[in-house]
Amino acid sequence: MTATKVLFIGGTGIISSAASALAASRGMEVTLLNRGQSRRAPAEGVEVLTADVSDAAAVDAALAGREFDVVADMIAFTPDQVQRDIDRFEGRTGQYVFISSASAYQKPVARLPITESTPLRNPYWQYSRDKIACEDLLEAAYRDRGFPVTVLRPSHTYDKWTIPAFGGWTAIDRIRRGEEIIVHGDGTSLWTLTHSSDFAVGFAGLLGNPLAYGDTFQITSDFVYTWNDIYSILGRAAGAEPKISYATSTAIEDAAPDRAGQLTGDMAHSVIFDNTKIRRVVPDFAPVVPLHTAAREIIDWHDSHPELQRVDPAMNDLFDTLLT
Repeated sequence: MTATKVLFIGGTGIISSAASALAASRGMEVTLLNRGQSRRAPAEGVEVLTADVSDAAAVDAALAGREFDVVADMIAFTPDQVQRDIDRFEGRTGQYVFISSASAYQKPVARLPITESTPLRNPYWQYSRDKIACEDLLEAAYRDRGFPVTVLRPSHTYDKWTIPAFGGWTAIDRIRRGEEIIVHGDGTSLWTLTHSSDFAVGFAGLLGNPLAYGDTFQITSDFVYTWNDIYSILGRAAGAEPKISYATSTAIEDAAPDRAGQLTGDMAHSVIFDNTKIRRVVPDFAPVVPLHTAAREIIDWHDSHPELQRVDPAMNDLFDTLLT
């Protein structure tokens, strides 16, 4: 039986590193197309083609007219980028996988748990509105011409390279130094965190799966925490209990305009997901990595790689400003 040929556009990010590695381990022929600048190394046995996806001539030269059973674009964020993929791969792939975002669901959420049928509307965050527009474009392509799209909506997915909290390593550094950090709201809203290795199981199970063509799936874990819990778990792994002060999401975004919508359009809202649909199509999808297990791996990894311990002066200033 011929192995499924999968092209990842990107392939070395938080989600795609785990997904491409698992796909390769399951015997798929995996090719990555990216600039070759990621700190995460490609999985063993994976083919890597080097090109900037925004350079059409370079991409065409790298692909050399090849066809794939699956094309998964991990770095498409706008309708223009999705249209570029449709133009390039229509008729050249049996399945096109688009990574949307659970942040596209209506905010505030009218009913929990969130399912794939929850309406899409986010007036707060441009990132989410762009993802919705991409979905609209792909839905029309499927409906009008049968373009074989599968849309995935991950929520907050993390791995050992990332700190799954607002402030990143800057927050961990402050916790270790006994300085206060800022948490939005009162820290009691509910948030779902998904380890990339768990996400990868659902992802890989949809590749080349005819039950996924023309459909949409959210892939998240069932591990739900308050933000107070998240910072406490990370702090304990780092060896200190966090000193938390609170500010409204609006106040934080007013003080950091570059973060506009990240809180008010996503993290400030309680999100709990119903993963019934992905479990029906991918029976082996069963998230097993909780944050209290992953937190130690995250901190140990950062401690063994000091170059990852990047303190952001702007984030430090933001915390200090909000604390005054």
